[in-house]
Amino acid sequence: MQLLNIKKNIVLLLASVLSFTIIFTFISCDEEDDTLKEREWQLSWEDEFEGPAGQLPNSSNWSFDLGNGCPDLCGWGNAELQSYTADPENISLDGDGHLAITAMNEGGFTSAKIHTKGKFEQAYGRFEARIKMPYGPGLWPAFWMLGADIDQNPWPQCGEIDIVELYGHKPSIVHGSLHGPGYFKDNPITKTYSFVNDRFDADFHVFRVDWGEDFINYYVDDVLYQQIKPEDAPGEWVFDHPFYCILNVTIGGNSAGLPFPTTETIFPQTMLVDYVRAYTEVQ
Repeated sequence: MQLLNIKKNIVLLLASVLSFTIIFTFISCDEEDDTLKEREWQLSWEDEFEGPAGQLPNSSNWSFDLGNGCPDLCGWGNAELQSYTADPENISLDGDGHLAITAMNEGGFTSAKIHTKGKFEQAYGRFEARIKMPYGPGLWPAFWMLGADIDQNPWPQCGEIDIVELYGHKPSIVHGSLHGPGYFKDNPITKTYSFVNDRFDADFHVFRVDWGEDFINYYVDDVLYQQIKPEDAPGEWVFDHPFYCILNVTIGGNSAGLPFPTTETIFPQTMLVDYVRAYTEVQ
């Protein structure tokens, strides 16, 4: 009889453990589905960069930042070396369906930076670009976003979503980062995605974020490599309003880990952008 009771107790214990495991599994699946579930997306904005070689990007979609950011943000706030221009030698369509942003050194560093502020701004959704990166020490190409309320709430209060950044002396590594109040400049929330036997200047790759009310997920070629939630932020979560898109190639700067150009930096260097697209979730 005692042996029978022991067996019954063991069976009950195993049943309890199994029930707890099933319940925990369902809870975990529900939590995962909430942020990583398959979603249906609807295209809300795009630029495919179709047009003749030498043409500037579509002015209905993009505006230029020009000069070196002085006097208020000399070097655009990062001690950058380049002056941004709207010269087709620095930025133009290549005639093959790409936008070419070219960093040059001809007695002075020049490059280009464009943005969609006031032309396209969106809160939440999927944002992606297919890009072939430049290479070389001191180069800092990026596809990123800033809060559209930046004039009322200066950076970092407006928020910054860096969809992809690359430091040109490490062409096998890209970064995805968030900047906000309490986590900005050299202390953002950030993670890298690395290749072992490949480089981001060798071919095109798709860089994207899926952004919801309580998450921002980072992808390279559909591979999820970082998920950030409000509880991960060591400060205020400010990603609850429209943002606009930015494309640029910086030369030099005081970002952590970025060297200035060296004799190994070969100019010109071009970031080729195949497309930029934004989507909203179909409810």
